[in-house]
Amino acid sequence: MTTEVDAMLRRLHMPTVRRLWSELQVRAEKEGMGYAEYLRILLSEEIAHRGQTRVQRMTRRAHFPFLRTIEEFDFTFQSSLRKDLLGSYLGPELVEEGRNLVAFGPSGTGKTHVAVAIAYRAIQNGSDARFVTAAHLIDELSRASQEGKLRETMAAYTHPGVLVVDEVGYLSLGTDAANVLFQVVNDRYLRRRPMVLTTNKPVEEWGRVLHDPDLAEAILDRVLERGRVVSFKGPSYRTRHLHSQGGSELSRKVGPEFRELTPRSGAR
Repeated sequence: MTTEVDAMLRRLHMPTVRRLWSELQVRAEKEGMGYAEYLRILLSEEIAHRGQTRVQRMTRRAHFPFLRTIEEFDFTFQSSLRKDLLGSYLGPELVEEGRNLVAFGPSGTGKTHVAVAIAYRAIQNGSDARFVTAAHLIDELSRASQEGKLRETMAAYTHPGVLVVDEVGYLSLGTDAANVLFQVVNDRYLRRRPMVLTTNKPVEEWGRVLHDPDLAEAILDRVLERGRVVSFKGPSYRTRHLHSQGGSELSRKVGPEFRELTPRSGAR
């Protein structure tokens, strides 16, 4: 009997029920548990396990540079931002309503942390997500365009439920930057799929950053129709220890002391 049940559960791809049913049967007999309650517990455990497995799988596919949650964000240090301002970006309405966010501010103020946290929450809410830097996105799509493979290459960035484009304006971009970015943004706009973009440049300067003021305006028009710009202010979280020393050390520190974000560093 046990072997037969085990084989059936394997065929049904129910590993959690297969692992727990025999042990729970002993408990059910001791406690006088009814059949319905016994079945409810088994199925609840299976659903919970599948949900956890899905979140783990989607998180790996998102290509986050690190994993951060909104609960880990230091709102006391980044006092210009309040959690309640992000409320609609942390719930299912982010995907349901196709909302967008542009996180603007200097390096080290937490923009990437918040962007990753929003995308991770979307995964927890049942969506999928993809993270990419602006430089990587534009380089890859520009190359694909030259090879006649733009449409199929774009799918990796137009299909996910949430797309995070990090560091718009941090690095010099190619002359066709506006063209390829517009195609991604426009496709997602038409499908009402949300985007989170981080930048250290005011949106008024995106025309210069993308080498095309008209297309930059068209990009922002689509992003901000169902979105908003959130400003991050203040000193860098990475160098907070220098500010606590009165700032006199800051001008003398150069080179590797100011590394960009790594999985073990603070937020961008």
